[in-house]
Amino acid sequence: MPVLQPIKIAILAMGGEGGGVLADWIVSLGEDNGYFAQTTSVPGVAQRTGATIYYVELFPGLGKPGAQPPVLALMPMPGDVDVVLASELMEAGRAVQRGLVTPERTTLITSTHRVYAIGEKTAMGDGRVNNDTLISHASNAAKQFIRFDMARAAEETGSVISAVLFGALYGSGVLPFSEEQFTETIKRGGVGVKPSLAAFALGAQNARLEEAAPMVAIPPAPAPTDARVAALLERIPRELPEEASATAIEGVRRMLDYQDVAYASLYLDRLRDLSRQPGCDSPVLLREAARHLALWMSWEDTIRVADLKIRASRFARVRDEVRLQERQLLSINEYMHPRLEEICETLPAGLGRWLLKPGTANRLLSATTRKGRVVTTSSLGGYLLLWGLSRWRRGRRLTLRYQLETARITQWLQYVVRAGAFNPALALEIVQCQRLVKGYGDTHARGLRNYQILIDIVERHDRHLAPATLRELRDAALADEHGDKLRECQRRLALN
Repeated sequence: MPVLQPIKIAILAMGGEGGGVLADWIVSLGEDNGYFAQTTSVPGVAQRTGATIYYVELFPGLGKPGAQPPVLALMPMPGDVDVVLASELMEAGRAVQRGLVTPERTTLITSTHRVYAIGEKTAMGDGRVNNDTLISHASNAAKQFIRFDMARAAEETGSVISAVLFGALYGSGVLPFSEEQFTETIKRGGVGVKPSLAAFALGAQNARLEEAAPMVAIPPAPAPTDARVAALLERIPRELPEEASATAIEGVRRMLDYQDVAYASLYLDRLRDLSRQPGCDSPVLLREAARHLALWMSWEDTIRVADLKIRASRFARVRDEVRLQERQLLSINEYMHPRLEEICETLPAGLGRWLLKPGTANRLLSATTRKGRVVTTSSLGGYLLLWGLSRWRRGRRLTLRYQLETARITQWLQYVVRAGAFNPALALEIVQCQRLVKGYGDTHARGLRNYQILIDIVERHDRHLAPATLRELRDAALADEHGDKLRECQRRLALN
């Protein structure tokens, strides 16, 4: 049985910034959702010469029959804190200096505005600490670092920094609570509810944008000449938010290049259906879903690989790379070693499944794939071989690979929809798990295996899985193609 550990949160706030209210909110959030909670505080000397440190620990099991109250700590210990919330950039630096922030464990959430210390103000020259230096040290010290000007966000909403920090805490995905559970905590307080909710929403939005991939500006494309393609592009602004439109347009282009108009329409249908599900209408989630769905729906099967290898643009690029001169001949040799599974998955589904079964046909086919072969695409015979394989994309929907990938995509979207209903931050992390599924051959097999491990964890832990935990597992899987770091991360988090 894995030993459960409390969630440990340190809050560093100056007088008048609502640090005590923030600590009380976190305690209320935990206690109303099945966690034992305890908070303590150590006041500073003055508003700027020493901030108050609030410390909260949450432990699951409250309300369960026979559950015994745990013994929780009274003070944060260096190297033993999960989350540090700092109301000002220098306080984040103080937390790093005290050893409360560690790269293996701690999520650091801070405002980037400054309230200058007495020593900075009374220095003979410019005694201000360089903000970039503070940010650099904090970024190196933390596992996850979320920062933005929370003072401005509080001013815009007529609230205080504590509400913005509470929203950023939700947006970070560290705690296993939904947005509704966070906001209900604010409502129960009964004081300044409306501005606090507005500040919470702005804090959560900024935290999510900090973590999600930045949106790249895409230059407008010429108007399509095909009426069916024009109709597809007209759907995008009607069915998706503006923030996701540019990515969806690129997704449509990719589907047209990969398959056909009907396939691009299926891509938009999936995005539209996702956007209509509870909790899945976030522009950030839909933008990420548009990107990762396009990548998954254009998986690299043998048909796609053949198509890419014989494109005129590839031949031109190779000629440029080798600086081909006039009257020189260029020979391009493709070293190809398709696995048995890849050959079977390129065939019609029934035939592919039959060949994958142990038997004489399977053994004969396996013998032919033990050694790779060289295909000279610059020769007529080699080019025609890959050209013929690339033309089979017209029958891609009949293949075993199409059936397998369609089932995987459907399952992935179902998990996103389910998580979106109770925790959209977790849904976003599930969307980004698609990053593991890429390439072809052994690379694809290893990535798919790691992806399935994460999806199994999502299924087993469901509502109790914190978004940041899934993110950490995903990062570990991406850091090591053999899965050693993922297994180590699973053991450390007791998720084997």
